[in-house]
Amino acid sequence: MKAHEIRADYDSSTIVVYQAYPPEIGRPAAEHGRFVPPFSRSRMTWIKPSFLWMMERSNWGRKSGQEIVLAVRITREGWEEALAQAVLTNADQRVYRDAGAWRNALSGAAVRVQWDPERTLRGEKLDARSIQVGLGRQIVSRYVDDWITGIEDLTPLVGKIRGLVDDGSTAQAEDLLPLERVYQLSPELARRIGADD
Repeated sequence: MKAHEIRADYDSSTIVVYQAYPPEIGRPAAEHGRFVPPFSRSRMTWIKPSFLWMMERSNWGRKSGQEIVLAVRITREGWEEALAQAVLTNADQRVYRDAGAWRNALSGAAVRVQWDPERTLRGEKLDARSIQVGLGRQIVSRYVDDWITGIEDLTPLVGKIRGLVDDGSTAQAEDLLPLERVYQLSPELARRIGADD
């Protein structure tokens, strides 16, 4: 793995991102195939294409307020629209001229990107990074209304994989993981989000 590359479950027109919510938001979203109230469009929502990073973030669906793990399938067009507006959450010298330029860009950013350590099945940190994309309130409605093509509740699968890991059945657990492969970006998008060529 390269240090900064997007790995995801995707096809020719869509990509899967993961989110975790409390039951009152997650269950209706899966039932309706879209986010409905009490989901809030007025705050930033973070989407993550790495299943194992989502497992780390939600403690395998055991963290309070993150009990329902969703696989949200969105259009690649929407995904790349978000990345094209993204500003990194740190002043990466590979991307920004100086800290002032970064601060100016971040202050009005509709989308934020940060790279966190990718995780193994058992939660250990890897040297490779995993992307998180924060959608600000200026763009959340595009995500909810235009980009989403389907939402699946993965909570039962998460519990099954977690149980296999806890029992030491690592190979069986790995067989159930979503297949993620490198998502190719245009040079312009890669430069914007600090991805490796």
